[in-house]
Amino acid sequence: MQKAIPYMHFRGGSSKGLFFNAEDLPKDENERNKYILAAIEGSDMGDPRQIDGLGGGSSLSSKVAIVSISEITEGISEMRHTTTDTPVLDYYFIQVMIGKGKVSTTQTCGNILAGVLPFAIESGMIESTHPTTKAIINIVNSDGQCEVIVETPNGQVNYAGKAKVDGVLGTAAPIICNYLDTEGATCGALFPTGSSIDIIDKKEITCIDNGMPVVLLRASDFGISGYETKEELDNNDVLKHEIESIRLKAGFKMNLGDVLNQSIPKMCLISPPNTEAGVVNTRMFIPHVCHDAIGVLAAVSVATSCILPKTIAENIAILRGGTSFSVEHPTGEFTVNLEIENKSGQLSIKKSGVMRTARLLSKGMVYIP
Repeated sequence: MQKAIPYMHFRGGSSKGLFFNAEDLPKDENERNKYILAAIEGSDMGDPRQIDGLGGGSSLSSKVAIVSISEITEGISEMRHTTTDTPVLDYYFIQVMIGKGKVSTTQTCGNILAGVLPFAIESGMIESTHPTTKAIINIVNSDGQCEVIVETPNGQVNYAGKAKVDGVLGTAAPIICNYLDTEGATCGALFPTGSSIDIIDKKEITCIDNGMPVVLLRASDFGISGYETKEELDNNDVLKHEIESIRLKAGFKMNLGDVLNQSIPKMCLISPPNTEAGVVNTRMFIPHVCHDAIGVLAAVSVATSCILPKTIAENIAILRGGTSFSVEHPTGEFTVNLEIENKSGQLSIKKSGVMRTARLLSKGMVYIP
């Protein structure tokens, strides 16, 4: 009476989701999405509690990764300075929209990406090497690439270590993710509106896409400090209404079209850093709920805005030299490493490096009605 589908459940960074081999899901998009909704939400599709499925009732735990060996390998070794025998994987991210019985594929997720290579190894999709295993991951949603390195002593994925990711309790083995050529990955340009500052609803904003479409807003322009708790911001209906009004209009300006039922662009309130090491303080909305941390590629886009001239972050961010940038969020900070190239005064981002952790939570069969 039920259909069984092989799966694994991973925590990746500060998110968690179901991982599937593409071969185990229908090729038809509509049919595939029905399977995914049934796995996450069960028979009660649209129930935000997700009682009848494997979702956790939160956008951070209602995520899915579909993984396969990539057929797009031509030019990878030359473009990415790697070897021809480096595995290349395709990663397709799907976000289940809480309470709507719908999915979104217009964005990707850097936290879930951290689990892609461990999944490929654990499932036997690729062979591991000692002491580390490296792969290039094609991010299908954005057509970007990421070089990922995981610890695999004696060919086994190592999950134990001393790496700490804010927003996640405890420590684990580090997973290095080097995002390559992410400028305009979703919107087509680093500044998709053609300007580093726009005005919507009489508010100055910066629309940027260095791997994730983000709209930056000054917290002070909304009569708040920017250091409020997640709960305080979630309960501020006036603020959320103002932010959503800007988000819907920014969607068209950023070449995203009507974003009413999309989770992008992410909306980020910024304020001066609250610590001696911080570059900028953030409060991120995805799209109507305040994130208790910050997404991987959202942090990359925010950090990028801090180092580029004439954005709204210019007089808020505090640059401390070097190529590492600490982006503060409600539960800690997220460090982004940017490899910057300066050609005749024009800055471009060649590589965006982050450290994540992941852990295999369970594997077996998910039964869908």
